[in-house]
Amino acid sequence: MRTVLVTGSSSGFGLLTVVELAKRGWRVVASMRNLDRRGPLDAALASSGAAQNVDVVQLDVTDAASIARGVEETLTICGGFLDAVVHNAGVAAGGAFEDIPDAELRRVMETNFFGVMALTKALLPTFRKQRAGRIVVVSSEAAFAGMPGNSIYCASKWAVEGWAESLAYDVEQFGIKVLLVEPGPYVTDIWQASPRFAPSGSVYRRWSEFVFRQGDLHVAQKGRDPQEVAEKIANVIEAARPSFRNPVHRLAHMAHFVRGKMPSAWLRKFVETYLGLSRVRL
Repeated sequence: MRTVLVTGSSSGFGLLTVVELAKRGWRVVASMRNLDRRGPLDAALASSGAAQNVDVVQLDVTDAASIARGVEETLTICGGFLDAVVHNAGVAAGGAFEDIPDAELRRVMETNFFGVMALTKALLPTFRKQRAGRIVVVSSEAAFAGMPGNSIYCASKWAVEGWAESLAYDVEQFGIKVLLVEPGPYVTDIWQASPRFAPSGSVYRRWSEFVFRQGDLHVAQKGRDPQEVAEKIANVIEAARPSFRNPVHRLAHMAHFVRGKMPSAWLRKFVETYLGLSRVRL
């Protein structure tokens, strides 16, 4: 059986990707930081009829010891051969940059960027030995342009995309492919589950709260079924000749097209007008 490790499998894109790949006949190692949160995945797998194709392991991408244990367990489950890894684990923190605590800034970067690099480094010896492997990074349309109240999340996605594009040069000679999946707005729990900062004494408070409301409205109006992303991830892994960049959602395709073509000042003006930010400027 084809084998794959998926991180961040307790909810959202990760959970759906595990189920989708299992239904397609993959042997899936579903990893998550906290195994107490595996209930929704177990329920979804039971309904899918593909639970026999999935093993669940504990893996925290921000903890070196956890990565080592998780990789060892994964390779044992897979008989020493791993076809792919899906880097899906991700977190966010909303608010004006000045209001976000340093610990939160580092938490986002540790998970979305350094965690991806650390797990990849732990898997590369296996992929190199095999002279095959696919490294799929779930990025975001946030990698295409800055977003109000979302600076650290955007930074993490810009960073991981620059790293991935550079890594591809290193590993192509070993038959390893690096691939990006870049979703637009989808209805998952990442934003509701993420901390939002608008302290009572902050000069940004009114602005930040307005941004949060408008962002929620945008997702409510434009957000699509996250199953589309799970299917895209599975298709990218299985494709004979996959594209390096894979936007998902009409708005992500538009943002990808505009990237580098529209002056940043024009783009900021468009976003400010769309969200109505002029109404809450100081």
